[in-house]
Amino acid sequence: MRSLLDRFGHLLRELSKFATVGGIAFLIDLALFNLFTTGRGMEPVTAKTISTVIAATIAFLGNRFWTWRHRERSNPVREYALFFLFNGVGLGIAVACLAISRYGLGSIWPEVFQTTLADNIASFLVGTGLGTLFRFWSYRRFVFVEAGTRRVPRGPDPDSQA
Repeated sequence: MRSLLDRFGHLLRELSKFATVGGIAFLIDLALFNLFTTGRGMEPVTAKTISTVIAATIAFLGNRFWTWRHRERSNPVREYALFFLFNGVGLGIAVACLAISRYGLGSIWPEVFQTTLADNIASFLVGTGLGTLFRFWSYRRFVFVEAGTRRVPRGPDPDSQA
């Protein structure tokens, strides 16, 4: 058990921080989505897009300054741009799940799939779940990268000495 913790402990810590930041962003996304759709009468896909952009901004700050604060900081503009690019893909996954449910399955069974409950399940359970897996992998791999190993200077070539 100790060797597993030694080997994967850092990943577990990153994953738990990522989940905490994501949980907070999720609650913000959920609250704003429902406020926009039920309180403001906004179209669900538009509401989901806006709520996700706001939640993603909060998630970027939490991940940069808490989850992966130990990782090397590269160009902040690069990090921010990549973060939002990958968030765009994650948003696309969630919106696709919502659109498939609401407009695809909803055209067959509107009384089931064109409801607030169905929109929340498709968007937040299915879409956010799949999007979260993608985001964790992509942030860790491309956005908040580990510091590279230093190059060891090469000594003199033994064959070139006379």
